[in-house]
Amino acid sequence: MAIKWEGVMPAVTTKFTKDDELDLVTFEKNINAQLEAGVNGIILGGTLGEASTLTPAEKETLVKKTLEITAGQVPVIINIAEQSTKEAIEVAKNAEAWGAQGLMLLPPMRYKATDHETVVYFKEIAKSTSLPIMIYNNPVDYKIEVTIEMFEELLADCPTIEAVKESTRDISNVTRLKNKFGDRIKILCGVDTLALESMVAGADGWVAGLVAAYPAETVAIYKLVKAGNIEEALRIYRWFMPLLELDISPQLVQNIKLAEVATGLGTEYVRAPRLVLQGAERERVQGIIDAAMAVRPELVEYKSL
Repeated sequence: MAIKWEGVMPAVTTKFTKDDELDLVTFEKNINAQLEAGVNGIILGGTLGEASTLTPAEKETLVKKTLEITAGQVPVIINIAEQSTKEAIEVAKNAEAWGAQGLMLLPPMRYKATDHETVVYFKEIAKSTSLPIMIYNNPVDYKIEVTIEMFEELLADCPTIEAVKESTRDISNVTRLKNKFGDRIKILCGVDTLALESMVAGADGWVAGLVAAYPAETVAIYKLVKAGNIEEALRIYRWFMPLLELDISPQLVQNIKLAEVATGLGTEYVRAPRLVLQGAERERVQGIIDAAMAVRPELVEYKSL
């Protein structure tokens, strides 16, 4: 399946049972809600998907289950976040064998690679697979920035690198990338609290987090912005902002899973060393969710936009 790298692509959570096994029943319910809302792809095993805690067998199960649920409606993409080039290549090859249709690539984990090392890392993975690739550029959290100059080299040598998850938190980078590369690389905003602004600046899509709990609201904002109805998009976005801010936190997984409970699309079980929220912090996050749910907006018809 060709990937257009546009629209809303949820970075979905991984659902667990209270006994720390994959909860495929709840997972399927959530994926179906994403499809019903009109998302354009499903991204597995990202930070929000607790990738670092998943076994290879669990990743395989999630890919194959998602392919079964989506049944060709949207592409299924898996994140690669490994410590070594060898491990990353193995995951890429496995993902292709399992049937995944695309990859999202983080730079090397646990080692602050130089620009040259990072470029070589990405090139080696790209050469090992025929799958289309989105580079995840998040220097705030992962301390490595993929610069314009690095992208220039990557795009010249790797035709399968087609998109970037833009998470530098510098909205002007959308314009820099567009000015330099035009449509050679698609840009998807990776920061929930900057999504509307990034799309107005020309981003092609949104790799979203709170979409896990609020798929319809997320897709509606995207569709309305692209249709030029900024006023209506802002109405939803302003309501959404306190929830979206739950995504820019070290506890984003716990935060978003608690929101999924509120909308009936998940449970709050996380995998250790993560633990469910407790005490004052739990009360604070639950208060934000409760306040938003009390005034959850009615949505205009957006799917045909």
